[in-house]
Amino acid sequence: MSEPDEYAELVLDTVERIPPGRVLAYGDVAELLGVGGPRQVGRVMSLFGGGVPWWRVVRADGSPPSGHEVRAMEEYRVEGTPLRPDGRRVDMRRARWDGPAPDGGLAD
Repeated sequence: MSEPDEYAELVLDTVERIPPGRVLAYGDVAELLGVGGPRQVGRVMSLFGGGVPWWRVVRADGSPPSGHEVRAMEEYRVEGTPLRPDGRRVDMRRARWDGPAPDGGLAD
């Protein structure tokens, strides 16, 4: 496996900034960066995401990453991430992170 390139580093840095109990969709990460799209973010997460809180990046419908649902759900419970009534998806309306505050700090 190769080392992460500059784009991958940006994606991973953004994911590390997502506070516990909050999430971003793959497309949200790309939008915050202003480059790439959901598929590019997903590729980075698939190759290099093991060292960051990967469970905080979900599909647009709130579904956890494919193949990692059980572990992601454990993390959501520990972090108090709001879930949909079905208990299988994140409630994106309540859990979506607004991104970094203008001063560079973490926004709620």
